[in-house]
Amino acid sequence: MNTDQLLIRKAEVKDIHKIFELYKNVSKVIGGLARTETEITKAYVEHFTKKAFENGLQFIVADRWNEDKIIAEIHCYKLEPEVFRHILSELTIAVDPNFQGKGLGKKLFQTLLAEVQSNRPEILRVELIARETNSKAIQLYEKLGFRIEGRFEKRISNNGTSFEADIPMAWFPEVKK
Repeated sequence: MNTDQLLIRKAEVKDIHKIFELYKNVSKVIGGLARTETEITKAYVEHFTKKAFENGLQFIVADRWNEDKIIAEIHCYKLEPEVFRHILSELTIAVDPNFQGKGLGKKLFQTLLAEVQSNRPEILRVELIARETNSKAIQLYEKLGFRIEGRFEKRISNNGTSFEADIPMAWFPEVKK
């Protein structure tokens, strides 16, 4: 499939099953998602989609002519305590392994961040956490304007045989004058 055929749009309720299929597929790749394939359930996908619809953002990439397959998805949402109402968190992106390395993740991030910049003036921070060994993703996030804010040492267990740090990162919209 040619990337010119791809359409980025806001997710809709009708997309939940296709997003579930995408997450199942991406979770089969080691390091593709923090969750394993057995942890990807319909309830999990329904939960984050509901949160994104309520107070966050969710975008998908689909074939412009045949939206039966979702190729990529990104979402984030506000955390529960009111003191965090200015933050979009729990940012997760999933790109079909057959389409990785083609710039789709970057385009999804740009779409999400442009939406925050243009239409969500109450959002002052977008945050994510990246696995320290995912240097390619960390480099992309930095190019998009995210800043590294520290390290969560020994946060990720690699099947109990080794541990690695998670890298918290944040992006701040430009203040409009």
